[in-house]
Amino acid sequence: MSKRRGLSLEEKRTRMMALFFERKDVFQLKELEKLGHKEKGINSMVVKDIVHSLIDDGLVDTDRVGISNYFWSFPSKAVNKRMQRLEDLEKQLSDLETKRSVLTDKIAEAQVGREESDERTQLLKQLEAGKEEKKQLAAELESHRTCDPERIKELRGETAVAKEAANRWTDNVFGVKTWCNKRFGMEEKAINKQFDIPEDLDYV
Repeated sequence: MSKRRGLSLEEKRTRMMALFFERKDVFQLKELEKLGHKEKGINSMVVKDIVHSLIDDGLVDTDRVGISNYFWSFPSKAVNKRMQRLEDLEKQLSDLETKRSVLTDKIAEAQVGREESDERTQLLKQLEAGKEEKKQLAAELESHRTCDPERIKELRGETAVAKEAANRWTDNVFGVKTWCNKRFGMEEKAINKQFDIPEDLDYV
């Protein structure tokens, strides 16, 4: 014999709301725990959590009077809440239908002149051929860029800067070699070998 299936969370919430609607009264938590277990088969240990989930969803009201908390929910509030929700959904539906109508009109306007025809097909082919030719010309132009006078001028400037930098570092190396010779008495060949400096190092 299979075990009896327990109530799901939604079933417990539905039964608790039914208790409020049937009784049409105001309750303290202890009363709800007792009635929920006795009349609706809800474990009294979870009644508090169920009630608070209904409060969070705006289905049950609560207020503190003195040191006690009271809970209530009347059918009229549930009806009003559902009516408000229905109105909100109807407004959303109306807004979406208006938006769809506007988009449909825009699509129709955009399709004017784009109807399939031999002329349009031919023009599209010409457009694709033009794009391909432009791509080829751009590639050819790039291949001739090294002969461009402006580019040659740029390269000459870059070469001069590189040459100056190379000579500056060469000068620095010679300065360090002289310092090492004076400071530690190292010969030039020994310095070159120690620091992998080419024997024919010279200014550019």
